[in-house]
Order: sequence, then C-alpha cells, then structure tokens
Amino acid sequence: MSNGSCRICGGTVKETVNLGRQPSGNGFPLPRDIEHEKSFPLSAGTCDSCTMFQLLDDVPQEAKYRDEYPYHASGSAVHRAHFERNARRFLETELTGPDSFIVEIGSNDGVMLATIAQAGVRHLGVEPCREVADVARGRGIRVLGEFFDENTAAAIRAEHGPADMVFGANCIAHIVFLRRLLKGIDTLLTPDGVFVFEEPYLGSVIAQNAFDMIYDEHVFIFSVRSIKAMAELAGFELVNAEPVSLHGGTMRYTIARPSRRTPAPAVAEFLAREREQRLAEHGTIERFAGAVRKIREDLTGLLGDLHAQGKRVVGYGAPAKVTTVTNYCGIGTELIPFVVDSTPSKQGRLVAGSHIPVLEPGAFAADHPDYAVLFAWNHAEEIMAKEQAFRERGGRWILYVPDVHIL
Repeated sequence: MSNGSCRICGGTVKETVNLGRQPSGNGFPLPRDIEHEKSFPLSAGTCDSCTMFQLLDDVPQEAKYRDEYPYHASGSAVHRAHFERNARRFLETELTGPDSFIVEIGSNDGVMLATIAQAGVRHLGVEPCREVADVARGRGIRVLGEFFDENTAAAIRAEHGPADMVFGANCIAHIVFLRRLLKGIDTLLTPDGVFVFEEPYLGSVIAQNAFDMIYDEHVFIFSVRSIKAMAELAGFELVNAEPVSLHGGTMRYTIARPSRRTPAPAVAEFLAREREQRLAEHGTIERFAGAVRKIREDLTGLLGDLHAQGKRVVGYGAPAKVTTVTNYCGIGTELIPFVVDSTPSKQGRLVAGSHIPVLEPGAFAADHPDYAVLFAWNHAEEIMAKEQAFRERGGRWILYVPDVHIL
C-alpha cells in the first residue's frame, strides 16, 4: 500500500484499491504493435480531506489519447437519444438569448452538439482526438483540436466571447489538471453562466462493485461531496446534482458562481445520503476492494470450470472496462478466444494487455457460443434485445457486476 497527494486539495490519498499493472484501457493495439505496449500501476483511494476518489498514478496524456481514439459516443442508440435530450433541454433553459454560446469539452464525434448546431446556436467543441473531431466537423460542428485548460479558454473567449454554458460528458473525470480546467471555466463563463458535466458516480460504482470503471482515463470518480469541495476551492458553488441512468450510474453536476443560482434541494439530499452511506470512508472503499477480489476469484473459477467442460465462451462488448477486467483477472484467449464490438475502429485490434481479438458482431452469431461474458454490461438491455437469438438457442449471459452470475 502507498499514499499519494490529492490533485484537488493537496490532502493525503490512501491506497485502498489495487488492480495491478494495466495498459491503457482504450489502447486496443494492432497485433503488430503489442511489443510496444506499455503498462502502468492502477491503484486508487480517497482523499482524507476533500474525499475525492482518484488514481494514485498519472498516465501520460499521449498514452491515453491519440488521433485514432477508438471511442465514438454516437455508437449507442441509447447515448444518441440521451444527448439529443440534453441538447434540447439546454436550448430551452440555458441557451435562450439571441447570441447564446456553448462550449463542449471533449465533444467526441458531436453526438450532443449536432442538435445545437441544427438549432443555429453558436457553439464550439473542444476535442484533441483528430478522428472523432473530424467526424464531428463532417456533421457541420465547429471543433477546436486542443486539450481544454486556462490558455485554451482565454483563446476561445478572445475569439468568440464568453460562454453562457460549458458542458462535458464522460471526460471531466479524465482530466488530471482539474484545477487548471476550473481556472479555464472561470475565464470563459459569463457571470451567470454554468458548467454542467456528467460523470460516473462513486455511489453507483461502490453499490454495484463496478471495479471495471477504474482505468487509466478515469483519474477521478466523483461524489456529490467531493464535487462540492472542488467547486468551493475553485470559487464556484455546486447548485444541482441529478442522477442519470448511463454507464451503470452517472451524476449530472451543475456549478455556478456563488449566489448566482439557488441550489436545488437535491444537493443537500445527496450530501445527507452520502454521509449516511459513509461513502467516502476508507472502510467503505476497503469493503469494495474485498468484493472486487471475490469477483476475480469467482469469475476465473467459473470460466475455468466451463473451459474444462468443453463449453465455448466468448466476450460481448469491448469498452475500456474489458481491459481492466481481463488484465486484473488474468483472462486471455485460452478462456475467451474473442470479443465482439460494433465499433469499426476497434475491430481487427486486440484488447490491450490480454490480447483478446476484437471482432465484428457477426462473429457472435456465427460462432454459436454456449456463454457470453457481457463486458458492456451498462448496455445490457440494448444488447440483449438485439441478441435474442442467442438466448433462444440456449445461450447464456455471464455478468460479473455486482457479483458473478449467469442469466
């Protein structure tokens, strides 16, 4: 066990979860590139002061984000519908002026900004990964190919003026230098502007034993209490916290300048609930770590037994989570010969570290497996509806969250 310094407040972060050395979660190397693969320590804990749950070690940005970054937010119908609803809500509540302006950090392939652009509202996506940024540009979205920090914010304000709203989804918790990001938010927002962001919620991760949400990109996993502390340290106020049913449990946070907005009752309600649950206490995180070790034991035991019985087991879905699970559990091609995923940029590549091939979804039906490990468990309903034929011919799903079980 080791300790680190909190990236938010400088307090002590005690290691409570250790998932060993891991490659980059979204690495997905080509077979010819595996000899160049790098791995990094993957351990995490909570800050004794501000309670922020975070990784102890930093992975270089260039190891995580590259021009051919494989994640496309538009790949899921559920995600497309969610971000269209977000955009329409923002148009009704925050972007109502004649010259409103919104900036999205980590705009990916433009899944949210497409609706904003179609409404004729001024916008700018900030996306450093070239391929997904080009997809967004092809949809008529304005994109700046940079990482967001205080310098980027100053340049945006100088060219476009202040923003009424800054938005980020599933990327703010990826940013090591959050204090610099918040300085940029302060620079860019109008006096009454808001910063709205959606990220996996620590309460959901702990409740579901969702250890695969811990990987190199998820530098932080937020709670309402830790975001309140972070906002106040940066001169802001947390004014809303809203649960979102994405990624197995997400929270949408809204922060504003002090006294500019009346905090919603949900903020106090979630703070009270987290205190009751003792969410950020080391004992809670240690029990979570124990449950994670049990999942590893049960999953490898089950897969080993099925292999001994001559059963065919494959994987379904190749999110970054598959890297954490297969590497932590020591699962390779002898137990799971391949996984399928609908993202074209992942097909023909390998899961980082475990080197399990990623194939297109047609391989799933063609192989007639007896069992499938559902790595994309946060899309379970969508996937199972799509793959009804698998169940009809006797196939069974294996899930490992919140524990190892067979459907």
